[in-house]
Amino acid sequence: MANLQIKNIDEEFYGRIKALADSENRSISQQVLYLLKGYLSGRKMTGAAKPPAQVLLDLGGSWQDDRDPEEIIDDIKRDRLNSKKLSEGF
Repeated sequence: MANLQIKNIDEEFYGRIKALADSENRSISQQVLYLLKGYLSGRKMTGAAKPPAQVLLDLGGSWQDDRDPEEIIDDIKRDRLNSKKLSEGF
């Protein structure tokens, strides 16, 4: 596998790459390769990709309900179906 060495990088630029790599849980080397591959493949690299945890949180959304917590809990308990599977054993 080939190696690539880059010299005389501006400290501010290096810091930005490092921060981006940290935010995406990559090493600096992995981040530079990711950015180069993205650029060479024609993808737009306009900003940092969201960390996996943020993607998961965005998928989850939020629950909007005007009821009191007690009302919500009562509804959940009332709508549950009792199962005898566990009481009879496996």
